[in-house]
Amino acid sequence: MDLVRIERDRINAEYQRRAKEIDPDLYAPWKAAELLSVTSRRRMAATLLRRASVFPNPGDQCLEIGFGTLGWLGELLTWGLRETDIHGIELDSIRAGRARAALPSADLRIGDATELPWPDQSFQLVIVSTVISSILQWEVRCLIASEAARVLAPRGALLWYDIAYNNPSNRNVRKIDRRELRRLFPNLRGEARSITLAPPLARLIAPRSWPLAVMLETLPMLRTHLLAVLVKEK
Repeated sequence: MDLVRIERDRINAEYQRRAKEIDPDLYAPWKAAELLSVTSRRRMAATLLRRASVFPNPGDQCLEIGFGTLGWLGELLTWGLRETDIHGIELDSIRAGRARAALPSADLRIGDATELPWPDQSFQLVIVSTVISSILQWEVRCLIASEAARVLAPRGALLWYDIAYNNPSNRNVRKIDRRELRRLFPNLRGEARSITLAPPLARLIAPRSWPLAVMLETLPMLRTHLLAVLVKEK
């Protein structure tokens, strides 16, 4: 499909631009703003998965779409999953190579997510994190969402994390709000929560005052992302 090819080429070009223009330390784990973001979203993810009675157990097969250099895959290990329970697909071969080196026993593949190479109902958990916002064409977004739902087993869960507001300084991403999330996954039901202190504020405040950054993150008007756990009933 031409739209898929256009989006794939555009995203690959954006990967190359970011590699050249963006400080590689911007999202480094020792950065206070990154630590704040990661801590809050992982805590919320675990809470919502547990609340929905879909927290993964060893032996549950889990997939991350667009795992980047590692994504949530390392978190799955801390939750008790085994490397052999972990699967993923990533468009960028360089990023995928780094994740493969870190998790050599995991099933990590290179490709786009409009045609996932796994059978129907393969996974108890499918993670889609900061992926769909990078896709500008609605039709391609729907293809990926449909594939994510297809490979999800009954009573399996989709773990979603992405921006809920547009970034006026970055036209290469586009938000997904609650209404759009429901349109993408009409047959899944669950809970969505606003999360993540606006990154410019976090980068300004977290290195100077961690307590203030944590307090500001409690204010819904300053949060920029949605985290959701959506369950496939049948």
